[in-house]
Amino acid sequence: QVQLVESGGGLVQAGGSLRLSCAASGNILFRFVTMGWYRQAPGKQRELVAQVTSAGSINYADSVKGRFTISRDNAKNTVTLQMNTLKPEDTAVYYCHVREYWGQGTQVTVSS
Repeated sequence: QVQLVESGGGLVQAGGSLRLSCAASGNILFRFVTMGWYRQAPGKQRELVAQVTSAGSINYADSVKGRFTISRDNAKNTVTLQMNTLKPEDTAVYYCHVREYWGQGTQVTVSS
């Protein structure tokens, strides 16, 4: 059983910042797997925001490059998404993802 628990969402004005965290637990050696963040806005498909591999390679969606930073702490089995210069179009439910497992999601709302 794997559990992914997100925290850190909320309401922020455009230009502001939020930091999302995901704590992973269960019968996976998390240091050996890719960890990532996805988001889903109302009426849209879920999309990749950022992911970091076990080797530390990072991939960002073009829409967040230069504004978001993903990092992982293998000692704590956590993955963090620092979101700066937020825009209204970043409004979505953000999900932590590891292999086939998903967190429950955390709402991020950016007001204009």
